[in-house]
Amino acid sequence: MCGILGIVARTPVNQLLYDGLLLLQHRGQDAAGIATSQRKTFHMQKGNGQVRDVFRTRNMRSLPGNMGIAHCRYPTAGSASNSAEAQPLYVNSPFGIVLGHNGNLTNSDELKEEMFRQDLRHINTSSDSEVLLNVLAHELEKGSVKLRLDPQTIFAAVANVHRRCKGAYSVTAMIAGYGLLAFRDPYGIRPAVIGINETEAGPEYMVASESVAIDALGFRVLRDIAPGEAVFIDEDGNFYSQQCAPRPTLNPCIFEFVYLARPDSLIDGVSVYETRLNMGEKLAEKIRKDHRDLHIDVVIPIPDSSRPSAMQLAQGLGVAYREGFVKNRYIGRTFIMPGQAVRRKSVRQKLNAIGMEFKGKNVMLVDDSIVRGTTSQEIVQMAREAGARKVYFASAAPPVRFPNVYGIDMPSRSELIAAHRTEEEVAREIGADALIYQDLDALKECVRKLNPKLTSFETSCFDGHYITGDVTSDYLREIEVRRDAARDSEDEFDGAQLDLNLVTTG
Repeated sequence: MCGILGIVARTPVNQLLYDGLLLLQHRGQDAAGIATSQRKTFHMQKGNGQVRDVFRTRNMRSLPGNMGIAHCRYPTAGSASNSAEAQPLYVNSPFGIVLGHNGNLTNSDELKEEMFRQDLRHINTSSDSEVLLNVLAHELEKGSVKLRLDPQTIFAAVANVHRRCKGAYSVTAMIAGYGLLAFRDPYGIRPAVIGINETEAGPEYMVASESVAIDALGFRVLRDIAPGEAVFIDEDGNFYSQQCAPRPTLNPCIFEFVYLARPDSLIDGVSVYETRLNMGEKLAEKIRKDHRDLHIDVVIPIPDSSRPSAMQLAQGLGVAYREGFVKNRYIGRTFIMPGQAVRRKSVRQKLNAIGMEFKGKNVMLVDDSIVRGTTSQEIVQMAREAGARKVYFASAAPPVRFPNVYGIDMPSRSELIAAHRTEEEVAREIGADALIYQDLDALKECVRKLNPKLTSFETSCFDGHYITGDVTSDYLREIEVRRDAARDSEDEFDGAQLDLNLVTTG
């Protein structure tokens, strides 16, 4: 879950890219970067932190040019906040290329070995994005004639990237002296949208992870990039596109609609906001059918992404909707925080209960999903401390039972509260009097209702079905071992820091 942008304009793009990253900040708060192109020269600024922390006025002045890409990154647990892995990433041989990537390659280790032994390329970081960049660079070199490129050569190189790279990826890249390239994996797992702005000097183009960046910056949404498709816009603003995969299929990640995307975005022709309203309707149907014994006085969302579902659920049940939690917007989203100790510490800093909305009431709390259960457990306890008589909990998503290997931070089953528990056991674990999960078929219908052409989704975290077909049990075991080792290391570090603080202050 990262945010990517690419713009080819008629005027300098540095401010547009900065503003676009602010609009995509929810997709990653760990690192940010911008690269622009001017007369075959790249200019780049990147670093750890949120967008507002990475860029100052002097940085913006050093990013000239009418073409550029940008990226905001979120970390997976166990990953170091290494500024060397902040994107865009750069390679200078045989062409200058900068690249930003949203997703995850599932065959990154094998590709690294191929890079070293066959392609004679060295990978400097642990980032799979650097692997993807080098695969693209190698395929461009292999297909070029006397190191010259044209759109067909570029599209042929992307076709070979699709052949070699497995997993999920939406990409924006700049090739020095040529233009902006964007492409999406053949399964269409991660999103990518194209926008256009008609000016007197000619059309300007933007590629972004979500349509919200396109709308807010004055562009018009043109369409989504199709699975397996590549789009190339040269420095003069000429637009080219081609399907580069032999058998592409569209399988958007359904978790984008549940949690990741902003509600004002459109993804693959579907309104995220409307989808979340539909989730509330489906939950209301399920409660009316299977949980008639629940006497609910009030429905309260856990801000922010669950609000549409909670509003529609309350309406469907004919009960009051209330705001019961105030959110501190200066605390990062707990879902994307590395390290369980930090996550636990942040919940009560992030939310505070409004006592009058809970006291003496049977409360239905609504969240978009339950992943680790840490936040849910704390919030249920907060509701009880605020005086709630009964605390029920509804999840707009089904139980998260399996690892996600396509770019979302949930790769270890040992961290997922529902992985080895029944719904009743999860309810007891989080301290709720009752727990209602969305059904997976109902969730699919919530999205499909708005675009009947969507016949398949990437739903691996709910059903364990990995759409790319290359994820084996051995692969899952290996990443779980790595994940657990990294988490143990983090916990030891957190404990050492706590001891140090006690010694220092005591």
